[in-house]
Amino acid sequence: MFRDSALSFKGLLAFLFLLLTAGPGLHAAGAAKNDPPKSDAPKPGEPTDPKARKLYASAQEWENHNNYAAAIGDYRKANKQDGGHCAACLGRAYLIARQTGSFKDEEEIAREMLPQAGSDADKASVHYLLALALQDEGISNKKEKCFSDSCDEFKTALGLEPRLVMTHFGYGVSLAHLHQDDAAREEFAAFLAQDQKGSNLHDRAERYMERIDLARAKMAPPFSLTTLDGRRVSMDSLAGKVVLIDFWATWCGPCREALPHIRQIAKKFDGQPFVVLSISLDSDEARWKDFVGKNGMTWMQYRDGGFEGRISKQFNVTAIPATFTIDADGVLEDQHVGDADIEGKLKKLIAGAVGAANRKAAEGPVHSEKAVSSSE
Repeated sequence: MFRDSALSFKGLLAFLFLLLTAGPGLHAAGAAKNDPPKSDAPKPGEPTDPKARKLYASAQEWENHNNYAAAIGDYRKANKQDGGHCAACLGRAYLIARQTGSFKDEEEIAREMLPQAGSDADKASVHYLLALALQDEGISNKKEKCFSDSCDEFKTALGLEPRLVMTHFGYGVSLAHLHQDDAAREEFAAFLAQDQKGSNLHDRAERYMERIDLARAKMAPPFSLTTLDGRRVSMDSLAGKVVLIDFWATWCGPCREALPHIRQIAKKFDGQPFVVLSISLDSDEARWKDFVGKNGMTWMQYRDGGFEGRISKQFNVTAIPATFTIDADGVLEDQHVGDADIEGKLKKLIAGAVGAANRKAAEGPVHSEKAVSSSE
């Protein structure tokens, strides 16, 4: 069976890492919903014990109905009923716990994964997941001990598998929160040296190297996307600009009512260090493109496909219209649901961005010049 093979647990870890490398802000995202099982036969990694399968199905139902605490509980029970071999149970439970801020559950589930880890590489990956759980709790509850404990787990992971590149980034963040800034920079430098694929976190690590205080800030998730007109944009490529992110959909009446205000804002601050990014939750691409064209939405446009879209989940969007203001350093400032009056906030943020740019110009070239000059 899949659960007894060496590939089962590695497959789980690969799946988790695929989702988690979208950025550290994932703990704020909504949990993904499952499609109802199409057959009674267990899929790879799912439980095979009959009672465990009933618990697993129950957990899926709870998850689909947004009862995440019950889903986590039944997934964990299913794993125990299955003899502690259910990779899918623990994988889904870990993701839901992390995405919904259930940090204690996240930590406990990671510890439950350890007995399934066979090789040193697998053990390293689980210690990394455990370190993230402790780090999440430290950030949320401002607990220094959580950061210290997470550092121990990151070190253990690196001792078992030095090539686990994401560990250096996470380790650097925890060290920064402990104000061990030189050590944090060393970890970010190690991450940059090994990150040959240029992940979403590459630019962010470079910025943390230059501004270690940002590693302690509430940063916007480090997403990347390609806009409707073909421009490749990442959150960190917009450094130096104030960003207004607007989540909407053509089928959303309040979103259509808010559109003139968004258009007014885009026009009013045109030419200043400011960009608007509209992210549609439309599933119908043709309808979305037609609406954008007919309504003169000339600023950056991207379609995420729904509340379960990659970026919507990173920002934990559960209702639209929803707008997020992000300052020129990439710090997440405010979230508004509805057509809130945000122009006053934007004016202050843009003034701050202009002032910072002027100070940098007066000081001469700096390492962050490339990031500041990056545009839409």
